[in-house]
Amino acid sequence: MNIFVAKLSFDTQSEDLREAFEAFGEVTSANVIIDKMTGKSKGFGFVEMPDDDEALKAIEDLNESTLDGRTIVVKKAEPREDRGSGGGGFNRGGGGGGFNRGGGGGGYNRGGGSGGDRGDRGGYNRDRRY
Repeated sequence: MNIFVAKLSFDTQSEDLREAFEAFGEVTSANVIIDKMTGKSKGFGFVEMPDDDEALKAIEDLNESTLDGRTIVVKKAEPREDRGSGGGGFNRGGGGGGFNRGGGGGGYNRGGGSGGDRGDRGGYNRDRRY
């Protein structure tokens, strides 16, 4: 089972994560996610445990527990394709537009569309990879 661990201390290392979960059984991998630009922790990570019963026990016992001085959140990780609703949502931009571009429903800091309703303006999409 793949387990998501959030609200980690920025000082927590992958080995610390592994040790916390090994108290409940075999750990296949434990990784704190590191920002590629800064080389610092993003404050979350993933742990893989082959035995689902041990993994569920770890989730139950470690969720809202303290690790390196921080109260952590532990839950079963969702597969990437299952996250979010797929339409609309936070930072997804509406039909057309985009950062600093006119077209479609407007863009970053460009009026456009109907007055007052900002939901259809497009906009800068932080999730986009360049």
